[in-house]
Amino acid sequence: TDFVDSYNLNVVGAAEAVKASLNGLKKGGSKDQPSAVVFFSSIAARSGLANHAVIGSNKAAVEGLTVSLAAELSPAIRVNCVAPSLTGGGSEMAKPMTDNEKMAEAIAKAHPLPRLGNPDDSANAASYLLSANSAWTTGCILPVDGGRSSLLK
Repeated sequence: TDFVDSYNLNVVGAAEAVKASLNGLKKGGSKDQPSAVVFFSSIAARSGLANHAVIGSNKAAVEGLTVSLAAELSPAIRVNCVAPSLTGGGSEMAKPMTDNEKMAEAIAKAHPLPRLGNPDDSANAASYLLSANSAWTTGCILPVDGGRSSLLK
């Protein structure tokens, strides 16, 4: 049931949130100033990380939802997604890795920009995707991962 519970939370929850907000998003958006939705994924959706089958497959579904809704809801609503790597800063799910100093250091070194993410990295990316500064951006999966998903080191 881990797969089903995670799917319901990550994918169904995201779809239902948009569905519940759709009227307001449509009223608030126009061709020139579209409303915006931002989902959160993970680099695990595209990277094939060990011990990430549940979250990786579910976040891949969130990315599929992102591009499908971007196509369906344009031009009045933009839909994008932030895909972070491991983020420190208190996440209960990440604590076993981030609280272990040696493990956290080894994971940080796996990134071309050798550190763990912090919550502000993802928040700033989401803020950009929600702002007028990204008014011509939709269907984007934005990696916030210190280069880990695209650069080999």
